[in-house]
Amino acid sequence: MKNDTIAAIATAMSPSGIGIIRISGDDALEVIDRIYRGKNKDKKISDCHTHTIHYGYIYDGDEKIDEVMVLLMKAPNTYTREDTVEIDCHGGVYVMKRVLETVIKNGARPAEPGEFTKRAFLNGRIDLSQAESVIDVINSKNDFALKSSLSQLSGTVLNSIKEIRGELLHEIAFIESALDDPEHISLEGYPQKLYAIVDNKCREIDSLLKSSDNGRILKEGINTVILGKPNAGKSSLLNVLVGTDRAIVTDIAGTTRDVLEEQINLGGITLNLVDTAGIRNTEDVVEKIGVKKAMEHAGEADLVIYVIDASVPLDESDFEIMDFIKNKHAIILLNKSDLSTVVDEPEVRKYVDKTILSISARENSGIKELEDTIKDMFFKGQVSFNDEIYITNIRHKNLLADAANSLKLVMNSINDDMPEDFYSIDLMSAYESLGLIIGESVEDDLMDEIFSKFCMGK
Repeated sequence: MKNDTIAAIATAMSPSGIGIIRISGDDALEVIDRIYRGKNKDKKISDCHTHTIHYGYIYDGDEKIDEVMVLLMKAPNTYTREDTVEIDCHGGVYVMKRVLETVIKNGARPAEPGEFTKRAFLNGRIDLSQAESVIDVINSKNDFALKSSLSQLSGTVLNSIKEIRGELLHEIAFIESALDDPEHISLEGYPQKLYAIVDNKCREIDSLLKSSDNGRILKEGINTVILGKPNAGKSSLLNVLVGTDRAIVTDIAGTTRDVLEEQINLGGITLNLVDTAGIRNTEDVVEKIGVKKAMEHAGEADLVIYVIDASVPLDESDFEIMDFIKNKHAIILLNKSDLSTVVDEPEVRKYVDKTILSISARENSGIKELEDTIKDMFFKGQVSFNDEIYITNIRHKNLLADAANSLKLVMNSINDDMPEDFYSIDLMSAYESLGLIIGESVEDDLMDEIFSKFCMGK
């Protein structure tokens, strides 16, 4: 039930200096009164001022469990807008479990994953987009993802969506009023006015949608596939970028037969690196499978890094790869610059027009130029956070697309001189799609799916 008092360990279940047990609900103060003892034994902790910290002990009956600090926060100025208590105990796994067991024994129940944030949403403290940004903050992999999630947590997406919905609702109300009272409210010339308004809202939504590609990349990382012939130096490059010997490197062609995946932070952005089997014609059944998987990964990648062994002439396999990357984001690396080379940039440009860099994976040269090129390719040389709103959630992106499609139907109806009641149907559809983003209209199963992804205690 919504008003049940819930409790959970809010810190990691591993030995640490401190552990936090969080309690929230109507009976949170009664629960802490039953198990906490401070210096002033005659005064209940629930009688103390809100947002205060108290030193004492947690007892299970007459048994002392741990020495603690207790944070007392009374509704409504709390994360959940309910009475909330946080017990700071020692961070041993066993002692945290004992404190939680004592809390549950005295009137609370175990919280479900994300239930504290779910209550914050249900009690109106945050909207659904802000709730989803909480888990994004926790799962942030780089500085930008963190700043973008914090921005959404502060309500940037909410404010933008509410503004668009407010204007759509105004037009829906006007149309309905005019249809109900045509004698006093005229719709003459209104379709042209509405067209301009809807066209402007479409542009605003399209602007948000355009941010979703960069938002997804900056949140989840650039899916990067390293491609090339056997023994070109792909695995050596992976090891250099990762900073450890992640891939086996030998002089034997075809050593890598399966894909290897690693994630690195590259100056504030995340690269999801995939090292693949060398591309060549082969009769080896296992190697054939590896080559097929390599091309499948490359086909889905945001970026392909094509490694050429510059110490040997180009052959048919190189030409096949160059043809494959013509319409993809790709960087070509002329590897083994520390050796006598027979392949240079002008020769490669005869077949494909891409950024070409000379590197030596063995001697770790040219790697900085590669990093700068990737930043320039995706972010115009800089990875910085400004006031622009980035859509990083695929659910939000899909609902924005639905809203944009509905608004385009309104514009089509105006162009086709359809009756005004057709306008309000599609305007309402766009209004409802946008409402699903911020949780103005949300079904229980969607809510359960969203909050089930949260960690326990949040």
